[in-house]
Amino acid sequence: MIQQNDPKTLSMVVFIDALGWEVLKGRKFMEEELPHRRKLRSTFGFSSACLPSILTGKQPRDHGHWSYFYYSPKQSPFRPLRWLNILPRKLADRGRVRNAISKLVKRFYGFTGYFQLYNMPFDKIGSFDYCEKQDIFAPGGMNQGESIIDLLAASDRPYHVSDWRQGEEENLAAAARDIDRGEIEFAFLYMASMDGLLHQVGKESEQVDEKLAWYEEQLRALLGKAREQYDDVRLFICSDHGMATVNGSIDLMSRIEALGLRFGKDYAATYDSTMGRFWFKNDTARARIVEVLKATPEGRILSDAELSALGCDFEGSSTGN
Repeated sequence: MIQQNDPKTLSMVVFIDALGWEVLKGRKFMEEELPHRRKLRSTFGFSSACLPSILTGKQPRDHGHWSYFYYSPKQSPFRPLRWLNILPRKLADRGRVRNAISKLVKRFYGFTGYFQLYNMPFDKIGSFDYCEKQDIFAPGGMNQGESIIDLLAASDRPYHVSDWRQGEEENLAAAARDIDRGEIEFAFLYMASMDGLLHQVGKESEQVDEKLAWYEEQLRALLGKAREQYDDVRLFICSDHGMATVNGSIDLMSRIEALGLRFGKDYAATYDSTMGRFWFKNDTARARIVEVLKATPEGRILSDAELSALGCDFEGSSTGN
């Protein structure tokens, strides 16, 4: 009897940032290679919540990642940064200045995950902690529980994971090198440029079609390499969210601050691009802020039941009410 070796199998997961269902709607993209596709509901939140959910298969309350900054005055490591409030606002709020300060802060604290100060006010940052201090694409990167990276590392199975700090061409080249060796069994390819492009030009732009054509060309070439080395190649493409067209904006922060309530004494709040999160210190502050929120038709207050269904009901409400 001739004993046959098991077929060499490679599973490739390609993550393309912001390549949501509505972005692909009406466009052809790798139809032959990916005949099975399905619309999925994204994790509530932003990439800081979605990517950990992709890597773990769990909801935010279970892996401990949601919005980057969350109210935690007793555990905040950022109290020394309050001194940066002496910088002139016109200087401190510049993107390049914030990026430079973010790099210095990340290095000082030894954070290995994605870290960005964004527009977090320096006079309030000492009341907040940060959820992604560790590299979520490395073993032990999750705040709670394990990810697929942990499981692969524990099994001693050879695998490849892109360096999210590198550009797409560098990540494609690194994946191709490992695939050429024919030793890995799993590859996670991180492609982040679509998100920035969509923010810049919108999802209807021809530049999006050009970018999709480039992805198609690059991924087909990578598939060709893989099929030379492996008997069975399985390709999966996923994303974290789509992209909504911006038709207007509101300044919710100014409306709340106009109430004259004291930050840290009456309430605390942080404002993300499409979400405000509030922590109330007394019933008066709660009532007055809720009144403003109810009078803001562009948004709505999420109930405890909704937050529970979305997996965002955190113990102690540390991440926001």
